[in-house]
Amino acid sequence: MSEHSANLSPSAATGRPRAVKAVIPAAGLATRFLPATKAVPKELLPVVDRPVLQYIVEEATQAGLTDVLLITGRGKTAMVDHFDRRPDLEERLAEKPELLAAVKRTEELADIHTRRQPEQLGLGHAVGYAESHVGDEPFAVLLGDEFVKPSEPLLPAMLELQVRTGGVVLAFFEVDPAETKRYGIASVEPAEAELTDIGEVVRVTGMVEKPKPEEAPSNLAVLGRYVLPGRIFDAIRRTEPGSGGEIQLTDAMELLRGEGVPVHAIVYRGTRYDTGMPLGYLQTVVQIAAERDDLGTEFRKWLVEFVNSDASGGPST
Repeated sequence: MSEHSANLSPSAATGRPRAVKAVIPAAGLATRFLPATKAVPKELLPVVDRPVLQYIVEEATQAGLTDVLLITGRGKTAMVDHFDRRPDLEERLAEKPELLAAVKRTEELADIHTRRQPEQLGLGHAVGYAESHVGDEPFAVLLGDEFVKPSEPLLPAMLELQVRTGGVVLAFFEVDPAETKRYGIASVEPAEAELTDIGEVVRVTGMVEKPKPEEAPSNLAVLGRYVLPGRIFDAIRRTEPGSGGEIQLTDAMELLRGEGVPVHAIVYRGTRYDTGMPLGYLQTVVQIAAERDDLGTEFRKWLVEFVNSDASGGPST
């Protein structure tokens, strides 16, 4: 072995391309948040002073995915506007450098592209609309209602794992066994020894949608992050409508797995924020606000006073 080849990383040695594009399906109606989402996309609901979608795009760019495709629907053009230039606003903020920098940051985060999904027929259907933008290269899919803590990244390990295997890469997190009926749950086996340096990697042998606790094959639930090979698009075209009459991405991935495409996952132990339901959204806002350097001290103090006052039956204002 030459000195040059000995210094190659395992990913470079495979000769496979690394994903450089991210797809964010964001065409849903967000009925759980109505009437707030009648005119404002759920993805733009603020977590303190940044919308959920910005946190997700930042997660992608932190991992080197600076080409971002938003799969949008009717009434969601404001998502694109958020990342567009506002010369009029910038001019008014000329003497407020911190605010100006925050506004300009949204314009410089990534190259934002869009594709309209005319009707919502499942996650697989939504991802299928990315084919003309992605082509046959691997790419990442980030669901638009959850993200991870920036200091505890997930995507870099997933991207590396996909380069090594060439297949489908998922992310899992552990749930209480009683909660399996709320999630897609995976059956797994130990991964190949040469992959364990990437992190806590498992090989996926199957997935079950929302099983009863006594029927769940594990307590590993699917987190909304995927790194997929370009051949997923052909699998989506061959996937029949499944649960709810929709074209499910899970079914397309299972089709590939049955044809011999390897499916692996990273078990994520970091902090995951889930804004897909009102309770999770509120928890996310409180967690992030409490950790902010500029807000955390006063906010936590008020929060303790509020909770203690409410628990004692006293005034809660």
